[in-house]
Amino acid sequence: MFDSLNLLSGERKYLCGLILLSFISVICAAFSIAGNDDFDIARREVLLRRIGHELLLQSGDSTSRVLPVKKIAENEYQVSFENELTFQPASLVNTTSRLLAKDPLTSDYVVSVLTCGNRSVAYGYAISKNKKDDIVPCRGRKQPRECYLINVKFKPTGINTAKNGYLLGSLPFLAFVGFIFVKSVKLRKALSNGQGTRIFTFGSVLFNAQERQLVINKKTIDLTGTETRLLLIFALSPNQTIERSRLQKEIWEDEGVIVGRSLDMFISKLRKKLELDHNINIVVIRGKGYKLEISTEE
Repeated sequence: MFDSLNLLSGERKYLCGLILLSFISVICAAFSIAGNDDFDIARREVLLRRIGHELLLQSGDSTSRVLPVKKIAENEYQVSFENELTFQPASLVNTTSRLLAKDPLTSDYVVSVLTCGNRSVAYGYAISKNKKDDIVPCRGRKQPRECYLINVKFKPTGINTAKNGYLLGSLPFLAFVGFIFVKSVKLRKALSNGQGTRIFTFGSVLFNAQERQLVINKKTIDLTGTETRLLLIFALSPNQTIERSRLQKEIWEDEGVIVGRSLDMFISKLRKKLELDHNINIVVIRGKGYKLEISTEE
């Protein structure tokens, strides 16, 4: 009969395997998040070029180039132009709002229009996710034709998603490991207490694994935790030889303790507690192990 106490040794292997698998999954997910953010950042730069393109069209210029978008700070980009242009502030606000609404990383940002010569701010405004916090002055004043630079500074919370991916990914990983660990501890405790409410009867002996008790001829005998685990193995396989190495492994070695004569000592203690029923005995099978021998003779 298969002894479900083997779960004690198997559980540890499964736990280690699940932890390793979870760790690999978290790393892969973190790299995936970083990869997705790289794509979104590249997409953002395309949207910024599109803003420059539409401003040139609104200025009546359909031939000159929007120069390469520059990343001038961690969360700030600069759009520049080949030729001078003029712009209407209201059109600039509407164009940036419409195009940057397509950017999943964008919530709040500040736009500054600088003159190329002295880099003074010719126009600027701030857009917020909460519209009541928008700051948009002087919409109706058309700006003169000049060389302009457009700086767009983004609020950093969205852009740092890739960097925070490892930290955020570790939280469910730690929760998962904690869940598995708690489950493992509960399973071990349940098994060590006798697999729930299982009660075994052999001869005149009633063995309550959960309560760690023997009842023989109406006399109650208490068992230690180790004696209970040991007798449970025998009770699950009565009249069958249990190898000595298996008993040592399942009772002690899985807990990190290597024993020598301890097994013989506990077998001896169990024999004495079973003496009240002469038909029950734990016998030695030379060169192999032990057997819970149950005789049907009266």
